[in-house]
Amino acid sequence: MTKIKFGTSGWRAIIGEDFTFANVRIVVQAIADYVKKHKAKNAKPKTVIVGGDARFLSDEFAKEAAKVLSANGIRVFLCDRDTPTPTISYHILAKKCAGGINFTASHNPPEYNGIKFSPETGGPAQPDVTEQIEKAVAKLQKKKKPLVFKADEKLITVFDPRHSYLKQLEKVVDFGTIRRAKLKVAIDCLYGTSRDYLDYILKKQGYKPTVLHDYINPYFDGRRPEPAPENIEELVSIVKNKRFNLGLAADGDGDRFGIIDSDGTYITPNEIIALLLYHLLRTRKRPGRIIARSLATSHMVDLIARAHGIEIVETPVGFKYFVDLINGGDCIIAGEESGGLSISGHLPEKDGILACLLITEMVAKEKKSIKSILKQIYKKYGRLYSDRINLELTDEKKQALMKKVKSPIVKIAGLKIVRKDTRDGYKFYLQDGSWILFRPSGTEPVVRIYFESYSKKTLSALRSFAQKLI
Repeated sequence: MTKIKFGTSGWRAIIGEDFTFANVRIVVQAIADYVKKHKAKNAKPKTVIVGGDARFLSDEFAKEAAKVLSANGIRVFLCDRDTPTPTISYHILAKKCAGGINFTASHNPPEYNGIKFSPETGGPAQPDVTEQIEKAVAKLQKKKKPLVFKADEKLITVFDPRHSYLKQLEKVVDFGTIRRAKLKVAIDCLYGTSRDYLDYILKKQGYKPTVLHDYINPYFDGRRPEPAPENIEELVSIVKNKRFNLGLAADGDGDRFGIIDSDGTYITPNEIIALLLYHLLRTRKRPGRIIARSLATSHMVDLIARAHGIEIVETPVGFKYFVDLINGGDCIIAGEESGGLSISGHLPEKDGILACLLITEMVAKEKKSIKSILKQIYKKYGRLYSDRINLELTDEKKQALMKKVKSPIVKIAGLKIVRKDTRDGYKFYLQDGSWILFRPSGTEPVVRIYFESYSKKTLSALRSFAQKLI
């Protein structure tokens, strides 16, 4: 029997092994049970939006989910094509739905698919919600009988979710500045859901972007649909060799971003979050009083926030921990080093399309390269250096490593530990402001080690410490 567990952002599994139609029906039935029992605030009872990304069978899984929900008397808004995760989030709120089911494995390899449930808040479900769904799944699995449903087609409405979401972007992005700048931009859709979204909206501003991989390929050319440097080499080459101002990319479900500067340099998500906080503070009136970031995200935003008297909220990894902060309307920016970001006045969900557009706006406004703007930030606020190690480990080796981390440690790289955070892995804060985090992934057989310091020398010492433990 497949153990179905919701990780950082839903349940993910390999298609045809654990991610099967039979298991999908069980999970969707468990979600239907939750929706029927839960009294959603300010939402229409028994109404759910269903969509998915461009992965193999996502469209068929979405149709099957719509049938299961309708058989439970739940009204369904079914997206008419593969849809970005932030677009589904927008429609949960706009249509006042009790929730949304999204078939996506985000940036995972092509053999994976997944189910992500978002309640009426429009953001990823909180742990208490996913725990209820997991328990309901376990009960249904114990019956050991295939679920049979009689769909009510009258309750299923197929719709185009694109245009109203793009209208929402007009409320938070300064398209006038983008339009006037007439930048040279290249876009990599990575065979994902951002096609006809990111490229469409820039064309609407009079741009003629060079667009790569803007068609469906469920195998993503044999790579992860993740806008990391190793996956967007063609984009980097075009920007560098053809002297473009910017290269923009979004992952398979459009919720993460990848940014290339005019000289072909990949700008890390940690740097992008700091850049956009700097930009928003300079261009928006009263944008909010707090910034939110995950434990794994650079403290560079903290340097900017403190200089402006802005409160810093540090959360476990997972955008679900930002939902209430963003919906509260006082969060200037919420970001994760993995490439997730949103802002006040927008959605309580990662939005890679938004991030790409805000960076375009920033470059258009400043009339400078991204690296030039970063230099301004470092000169004004100081600089931190960040790095990360990804370890693919068996469960046994995972546990062995984390056991070493849990053992009494007084110093790391010759620096005293001043504080420890165990909410999501083990994060050690050191006496000079440096830190190191050991975090097992919630969705993959991976342990990630993050570290940051004010000096390259200390950063190197932190890496050496981590490698010795491995």
